[in-house]
Amino acid sequence: MTRTVRFSTLLIGLALGLAGGLLAGALPARAQDTLKLVASFSILVDMAREVGGERVQVQALVGPDGDAHVFQPTPADARAVSEAAVLLVNGLGFEGWLDRLQRSAGFKGRLVVASAGVTPMTMEDHDHGHGHGHSHGHSHGKKKAAQPVSDPHAWQDLANGQIYVDNIARGLAAADPAGATYYAQRAEAYKQRLSQLDARLRAEFGAIPQAKRRAITSHDAFGYLGRAYGIEFIPAVGVSTGSEPSARQIAALIAQIRKEKVKALFVENMSNPRLIEQIGRDAGATPGGTLYSDALSPPDGPADTYMKMFEHNAATLQAGLARN
Repeated sequence: MTRTVRFSTLLIGLALGLAGGLLAGALPARAQDTLKLVASFSILVDMAREVGGERVQVQALVGPDGDAHVFQPTPADARAVSEAAVLLVNGLGFEGWLDRLQRSAGFKGRLVVASAGVTPMTMEDHDHGHGHGHSHGHSHGKKKAAQPVSDPHAWQDLANGQIYVDNIARGLAAADPAGATYYAQRAEAYKQRLSQLDARLRAEFGAIPQAKRRAITSHDAFGYLGRAYGIEFIPAVGVSTGSEPSARQIAALIAQIRKEKVKALFVENMSNPRLIEQIGRDAGATPGGTLYSDALSPPDGPADTYMKMFEHNAATLQAGLARN
């Protein structure tokens, strides 16, 4: 009898162990098995967490309210990249420091370019002298002939955001094949939420008269957003915050604002607000709030996720455009 009980107990233990092993294979990876991913800036961090869930440990190089245009990697950043299985970047020249960082880190993992497959908008680049890797909008010295360059802020269109999500899911699946189905399912659910938000915002902006859809911003980061929702953005500086406009350019912008009676004036979370506030005073316009362009807000802020960034920016813009 005793032997029968012991044998039955052994069988039950083996069955439970087998079931537990099968179940563990179906669940996300345990904490010690998570895939280490380093993302270049905070918007990509949020996207990677949405897609990667519990299987991925995500770290940012440029954090909330940080300015990737003027970022200077530290030895700690190089160490984080060297230890990462996946390095997630925007591409389109946004991270002008990326090649140097990869070389110094000796990165051997998988590079995932979130914007791969996006059809980029172009803009005129007047200055290649500051070394940030993409357009800077204005020149301080001798005027140079304008050249077309890619606008790197492609995430500012939610349709492009869905392309980013697909690229992230594929990159994670390539680095962690066991989680491929998990990543694909999370990506699909996330894309549906992004698509629904995009449809709502198109309807809301579409209800605003076209003549009112004009706004002044700190730098040229909203071209994709403007194209998506029919808004004309007039930047005080170029695509990079690493340059400043000349006194003549500021005077011309003020004259344009006065002539066209544009009242919707916005500062950006990662830009110095003094320039846009000065323009507002001189042009008789009042800043209408903060827009989030190249970085999310800190946790618990009004734009601490990619979707909340769009919701906040849309509400802020709609209130400002109504004053035009």
